[in-house]
Amino acid sequence: MLHFRSVHDVPDLPALLARAQAFKANPRQCADLGLGKTLGLVFLNPSTRTRISSQIAARHLGMEVVVFNAATEGWAMEFEDGVVMDGTRVEHIREAAPVLGQYFDILGLRSFPALQTKEEDHRESILNQFVQLSGLPLLSLESATLHPLQSLADLLTIQELRPARRPRIALSWAPHIKPLPHCVANSFAQWVTAWGEADLVIAQPEGYALDEQFTRGAHVTYDQAEALEDADFVYVKNWSATDPYGALRCTDPSWLLTPDKLARTRQARVLHCLPVRRDLELPAAVLNGPQSAVVQQAGNRVWAAQAVLEMLLRG
Repeated sequence: MLHFRSVHDVPDLPALLARAQAFKANPRQCADLGLGKTLGLVFLNPSTRTRISSQIAARHLGMEVVVFNAATEGWAMEFEDGVVMDGTRVEHIREAAPVLGQYFDILGLRSFPALQTKEEDHRESILNQFVQLSGLPLLSLESATLHPLQSLADLLTIQELRPARRPRIALSWAPHIKPLPHCVANSFAQWVTAWGEADLVIAQPEGYALDEQFTRGAHVTYDQAEALEDADFVYVKNWSATDPYGALRCTDPSWLLTPDKLARTRQARVLHCLPVRRDLELPAAVLNGPQSAVVQQAGNRVWAAQAVLEMLLRG
C-alpha cells in the first residue's frame, strides 16, 4: 500500500481488519519495524484522537514521531498557483511539501473542507498537492471528503460487537449548531459498503443527501424511524446540507436519538466519532448508558492506525 486516503487504497480489507485486531491483542509484536523511520503528522485543523492515537501507533512500531500543528505553529500556507503572495500567506505549498518530504519517511496530513463549493472540496486539492509534491507515502488523518482512519476503527468496533446474524447499521443524521464536514459520514458509508458484511441504511433530512459515490450500496431514507427499526448499530453524526452545499439548513431537535427511539432497535450499540456535544447531538442518557460504544470505538483508533502504518512501512 503506497498511500492511505480511502478504502480504495486498501488491497485487502479483511486482512487489514485482522491486523488491527492482532495489534490490539499484542501491540508490540512489530516493535522494530519502524526503527530509523520518522512519521511526520501535519495538522492544518484541530485534532485529539487522531493525533494521539497515531503517535501511539507509530511508537508501538518503533518509529520517531514529529507533530506539526501547521495552522497555529507554522507560516500561513498558500495552495493556489499564480498568486502574488502579498497578503497574510507567506509560504507556498510548492516549497513546504518538498521540504517536509526530505524530513520524514511517511507523512500524515489532516485538512478540512472549506464547505464553499462541492466541486472545490471534492478536488481534494490540499491532500493531492501534498501527495504529489512531498514524494512520500501519505497517511490521511482526515481530508476534505473522507476520514479513513476513523472508518477503519468503526469497522473494527462493529466487528467486535456484531451479533451472529448479518448486522443492520443505521447512520443517522443529528442536529448541530453549525455546519460540519461530510467526511465521517461519507467515509463510513464507503467503508461499510466496501466491507460487504452488513446492511447499511442512511437517514437524513431533506437536502442532506450525501454524494452517491460514497453511499452506493446503502439504502437512503428521510425517515429516521425506518432506519432505526431492527438496527444492531446506530452511528450518530451531523453533517452540513448538500442542497445548498455546506449550509445549516436543518436544526430540528426531533432528529435527536432518544432512549425511547433506541428502544425500537435490537438493543443497538451506539457509535459516534467524537467529540460529541451532549444533549445536542446525543443525549447524556444514551452516552452514559450500556448501549454506548463510543469509548471502545475511540480506543480502537490506535489499532486502526497501527495496522495502516504497518502496511505503509512494508509497502
